Amino acid sequence: MTAVQAALLVMVALPAAAGAVLTLTRTHRVAAPIAVATAGLTTALAFASALARPAVSYPFVAGADFALQVDALAALTVPMIAAVTLLVLVFAARSIRQSRSRFHGLMLIFSAAALTTATAASLPALLFAWEVMGATSYALIGFWWRDSARVSAGLTAFLTTRTADLGLYVAAGAALAGGAGMGLADLPAAADPWRHVATAGIVVAALGKAAQLPFSFWLSAAMKGPSPVSALLHSAAMVAMGAYLLLRVEPLLASTGWAGPATAWIGVLTAVLMGVVALGQRELKQLLAASTIAQLGFVVLAAGVGTVSGGATHLVAHAFVKALLFLTAGAWLSALGTEKIAELRGAARPWPIVGVTATVAALALAGIAPLSLWATKDAVLTAALESSGWLYAAGLAAAALSAAYAGKILWVVWRRGPRTKVRANDAGRISAVEQAPLVVLGVGAAVLGVLALPPLSGVLADALGGHAAISVAGLTVSAGIAALVLLLMLRLRAPEPRWALRWLGLEAAAHAVVVRPCLALARALARFDDHVLDRAVMALAAAVPVLARAAAGADDDGLDRGVEAVAGRVRRLGQVARVPQTGAVHQYFLQTVAVFTAGGVIWSVYAVMG
Repeated sequence: MTAVQAALLVMVALPAAAGAVLTLTRTHRVAAPIAVATAGLTTALAFASALARPAVSYPFVAGADFALQVDALAALTVPMIAAVTLLVLVFAARSIRQSRSRFHGLMLIFSAAALTTATAASLPALLFAWEVMGATSYALIGFWWRDSARVSAGLTAFLTTRTADLGLYVAAGAALAGGAGMGLADLPAAADPWRHVATAGIVVAALGKAAQLPFSFWLSAAMKGPSPVSALLHSAAMVAMGAYLLLRVEPLLASTGWAGPATAWIGVLTAVLMGVVALGQRELKQLLAASTIAQLGFVVLAAGVGTVSGGATHLVAHAFVKALLFLTAGAWLSALGTEKIAELRGAARPWPIVGVTATVAALALAGIAPLSLWATKDAVLTAALESSGWLYAAGLAAAALSAAYAGKILWVVWRRGPRTKVRANDAGRISAVEQAPLVVLGVGAAVLGVLALPPLSGVLADALGGHAAISVAGLTVSAGIAALVLLLMLRLRAPEPRWALRWLGLEAAAHAVVVRPCLALARALARFDDHVLDRAVMALAAAVPVLARAAAGADDDGLDRGVEAVAGRVRRLGQVARVPQTGAVHQYFLQTVAVFTAGGVIWSVYAVMG
């Protein structure tokens, strides 16, 4: 094993091992320093792996290896995951004050699962990381386990994504049946119809993790978790990894003929509808959750139209933007005790660093030039235009909605009004430790759009696949729309469509279409079990003693008597057989003569008759 291969293994194993130790022990005083140090070393290894591009593979089962590889796509994504994790953990070192060891341990395991997902080159490795990521997300969303509402929210997220995750198992089975192997790069070569089955399974699993339609509602419940959890889950892990998987298997999507267009339309419709949902929200974290789904809709759109480079740059830039917004929301929640948008009026003013960095992130989210998401969105929209004018128009509408809900945030947090009531206790402070990562994330939110602009866009397009050229006219149009909508939102009160407040009724629809029928079926099966199967078993159990007594009677009166009768006859025959056994030699001679005489008579009769 080479040094770079060892670095890849340590990169994914180190946070997992340290996280397991912290989770299982009570080292609260040193938990945060250990977690930050581990995340820092992991980040260094991530950048080293991105430069060296190592790959490792180990036999798992026949025809399927456990393979990890840092290719061009992973080289762009892995440092992002590690760096965002480090910054979130630095923030959490001050903001999380209870059960620190368990929290930081779970966050490290969560990060390790995301890193493994990003580097997975085979379905066994992907499935392993996917499962750990989902289980850890449940534990983190329901971290405050004494609150039943938070645990229920984690369960909703877990069960919804687990339902979609079944698609990966279907894909693994189809890959084996298709004969191409279980390497992700080999799936396009699978035989029909198994290639289509594998594609459908992966698409469903990815859409579920990325909270795209119709699975979007679970992310609303996930807001019950601590703010650092939301920051990591929404930016660099879990939700982002669902969209990342679609970029990873873009050649498979293209090979089917149907998966690419279907994925593109699901992504753009999610971006539009979740943009409307974001406008309708009255709590900041709920707005940010809906905006996460909408922005990842652009990444899903990119995978569908074949611009992996555009989707990857948007994913990376969005990670810094959304991590920053969730951490600032967490800081305001800690200091002010509320996340209701109406009660955050003027929240940016008491803490200038928090306010300025949140403003940078919100402007980037709106698509204001020259901040990051302005260029990355247009890289996706340019490819969408080449695929379909309707896709491009829907993408522009989604971009305009981004500016609208970003403007809604800015309108509130900077508006003058009644003085914001800061908590008098220590919770009302936003420490320097909490503000430092905000500055770093703010820099990333401002400048990472350079990845989608020449000359880096050409390099990434050659390495990842996509469109190197970004239309100047397209950049101008998107920037103009974003600026116009943002100004309107700052001048006018942002609309809040009530019909979108409850996330389009998706959770109610899921209960009506899936949960309630499943529960009704379960109750029907329970009644069948109670009234049919149980009664049959009880009747059979009652009949067994009767049958046993009957068998015992037959044994006593029939078999035993028959055996005794046979034994008696055999005994009498034995007695008869012993009569000639006197021991006298002359009697044996007489018996011999008699036998020969009888034999002679029989032979003579046979000869005469013959």
